[in-house]
Amino acid sequence: MHGSTILKSPKGFAGVAIGLSLVFIHLVGIPITGTSVNPARSLGPAIISGGTALNQLWLFWVAPIIGGVVAAAVWKYLESNKTPS
Repeated sequence: MHGSTILKSPKGFAGVAIGLSLVFIHLVGIPITGTSVNPARSLGPAIISGGTALNQLWLFWVAPIIGGVVAAAVWKYLESNKTPS
């Protein structure tokens, strides 16, 4: 998804790449874990149901932040090692 928003990418296709990424996440994640992609969406059900859901809520906030940082680092690494064409 990072590559879809740079200036060199074709105009108008960022939404397609981001949308397909979200579809893939939902198709894989929901049947396996019932997860939501939006941490705010996870907050309400966790508060209402309590118990284990509330104990695991921190993961819905920490994991996306760590994933974003790792993805940005990988993207920066890949872009810095690109040979000029």
